[in-house]
Amino acid sequence: MNPVFLQTDKKESFKTRWFRRLMNWYPMYFGTGGKVLFWASDSSEVHLRLGLNVWTRNYVGTLFGGSLFSAADPFYMLMLMKALGPSYVVWDKMANIRFRRPGKSRLYAVLKLMPADLESLKSQVKECGHATKTFSIQWIDKESNVYAEIERQCYIADKTFYEKRKGETQKARF
Repeated sequence: MNPVFLQTDKKESFKTRWFRRLMNWYPMYFGTGGKVLFWASDSSEVHLRLGLNVWTRNYVGTLFGGSLFSAADPFYMLMLMKALGPSYVVWDKMANIRFRRPGKSRLYAVLKLMPADLESLKSQVKECGHATKTFSIQWIDKESNVYAEIERQCYIADKTFYEKRKGETQKARF
């Protein structure tokens, strides 16, 4: 049974349930030891779990920091890509992690895209052609104790703006 904080009023669609299952079996993600538990049909919410096992245990018997970091890696970028649609380009730009305490049990993370954030990003991109947004992820246990905090910064651009800028950059190199 999932902890109370993982419960949501959102639903998965057939498409997002299928995508979640593919992510869990994708070798690069499977190797992190993480598991996607839920992916909202509008891509505004994702629930993750990371357990302590032979794949994720470090030398001192706690969760390997690389597993904490990589198990939360691609999600805000993917959520933004799916929520914004094909007329936007989204890239991970920067990330950092702060360890709060050693993880010795199963941990969870809930990632959410707020409607206000999406509207703000769309507005900034419309005005400037591009924007950046920093998201925070917390790995917590069932009692809501924080074990690690991750900041992920995403770059979002209008596809036309991005292609034009990319072309100018490539021409300048040669």
